[in-house]
Amino acid sequence: MTQAVSGARAAPPAQDPSRVRVTEIFLSLQGEAAQVGWPTVFVRLTGCPLRCRWCDTAYSFSGGKSMGLDAVLQVVEGFGVRHVCVTGGEPLAQPGCLPLLQSLCDRGLAVSLETSGALAIGAVDPRVNIVMDLKAPGSGEAARNRADNLAQLKPGDQLKCVLAGRGDFDWALAWLGRHRIPAGVEVLFSPVHGELEPAVLADWIVEARAPVRFQVQLHKLLWGDVPGR
Repeated sequence: MTQAVSGARAAPPAQDPSRVRVTEIFLSLQGEAAQVGWPTVFVRLTGCPLRCRWCDTAYSFSGGKSMGLDAVLQVVEGFGVRHVCVTGGEPLAQPGCLPLLQSLCDRGLAVSLETSGALAIGAVDPRVNIVMDLKAPGSGEAARNRADNLAQLKPGDQLKCVLAGRGDFDWALAWLGRHRIPAGVEVLFSPVHGELEPAVLADWIVEARAPVRFQVQLHKLLWGDVPGR
């Protein structure tokens, strides 16, 4: 891992769409979703309106460094890999996130966006692979789910649900049963690291014949809870 950007924890996220407030930019392996295992540059934007109980990136809630979009692109391209993930916090909370995503796509990069699902995704560049959370009750933020975002997902996007226990699992299956998931969108179930044993969740999925894909956070298995990995 090479961390390229860091900053003091003070100023609010950037509101100028030509700039973004960045907590860090670093190179690692993608640990989740369809791009798992690829060397990936992560652009972690500052700020988040949610407070999930098990959040492991609370250090990105404030502070960071204001950067112009061209400066971000220069840092990203300097790592020399094709895959880039814009994450947070909640990246869509910053107006500059949308033009950043477009600019990254225009450079021919394979771009993904990790978003909470609490903010509208309809304006995201269609070339971006969206990984959108479905917040289960154990997160403390289930009321923030926007079912209207489902219709904006396209083939190749993913809907990700992190589960803390059996109650979350049953809730998620019931939620999926009430909503139409667009064709070509994968549903991913993963356990809260250190709280729900992966093998237990895997058994539940198999027993229920659940139409979901099991995943674990590869980076947590490799490096634990080290920030910026």
